[in-house]
Amino acid sequence: MGRDGFILSVDQSSLMKKTAVSTSWVILDNRGQSTMLDVDKYVIMRRVQIHARDLRILDPMLSYPSTILGREKVIVLNLEHIKAIITAEEVLLRDPMDDNVIPIVEQLQRRLAPDNPISQGQGEEEEHPGVRNDIDTGEQTEFPFEFRALEVALEAICSFLDARTRELENDTYPALDELTSKISSRNLDRVRKLKSAMTRLTNRVQKVRDELEQLLDDDEDMADLYLSRKLAVASSPVSGSGAPNWFVNSPTIGSKISRTSRASAATTQEENDVEELEMLLEAYFMQIDGTLNKLTTLREYIDDTEDYINIQLDNHRNQLIQLELFLSSGTVCLSVYSLVAAIFGMNIPYTWKNDHGYVFKWVVIITGIVCASLFSVIIFYARHKGLVGS
Repeated sequence: MGRDGFILSVDQSSLMKKTAVSTSWVILDNRGQSTMLDVDKYVIMRRVQIHARDLRILDPMLSYPSTILGREKVIVLNLEHIKAIITAEEVLLRDPMDDNVIPIVEQLQRRLAPDNPISQGQGEEEEHPGVRNDIDTGEQTEFPFEFRALEVALEAICSFLDARTRELENDTYPALDELTSKISSRNLDRVRKLKSAMTRLTNRVQKVRDELEQLLDDDEDMADLYLSRKLAVASSPVSGSGAPNWFVNSPTIGSKISRTSRASAATTQEENDVEELEMLLEAYFMQIDGTLNKLTTLREYIDDTEDYINIQLDNHRNQLIQLELFLSSGTVCLSVYSLVAAIFGMNIPYTWKNDHGYVFKWVVIITGIVCASLFSVIIFYARHKGLVGS
């Protein structure tokens, strides 16, 4: 409220912009050209037309599992450090200056460039000539832009996790062998840390594998990832609607729209065909599953080493029990001698003490025989019960 009693109005949009936190993004178009942006989430939401709940998946401050979401016009990708939004003509990658993201940006620039097209599904052109080839000129359809970007992300994350797995194997196997040869606190602590690292890495790999498996099991989810196809169908004369203004400048989409208008019937037949994407996802699913198998083998090796260490510890424990039993038996025998010495040491007059020196010799001999017999009985009983080795 002002000094004159009037209420001051506040621009809600400006307040929202002030409170929003800017983040770094890199935009790569279908020519491989990159543009750096430092904007808040509202700009990104308006640019790619997604909801805040979908953009929240890409927030590194929140613990979201690996996710591949297909929306109407975008693919939301959250794979470990790869947090991207893929449209039919550009890729938005978050935190491009991160050390793990820089190689992905370079890979996208090289793979998305026009002089490096990735042609997929060439073996399918004989099965669907009306769809894979242009009807008039026989032109071959290139791999959709969104799938090329998705392939780069999947290849990067699978290679990253596989490299981490190999590093863990190179550190773990020698550590386990050293622990097997020498059990020490240092080796045990080293293996404990490696096992914790393996558990964390296994969970990360498992999340990526589960997401790919869930995607492969649902044809509708895979069909949602065909952004170019959905745009082409929506822009065909059959649908009666034009292309959205945010796809007008895409030469790739333009060629697809042209081909779709000449082969609308074939396109309609392929609306539910996800074989091309299924083959792509299946390849990387096999790769990430192989990485998980490596970690499973490593876990089994660790478990086997733990069992071997436990057997060794049990053996050492049995040896200590055996030593304790021997010491206890010797103590009992000495107690018998002490008992005899105590009896003879009492100040009590005995008639056989006089002129009977040979009695001492027989007492010592008889006491020794009794102690040896008692020791033998204890050891025999312990062996019979399995407390000591034979």
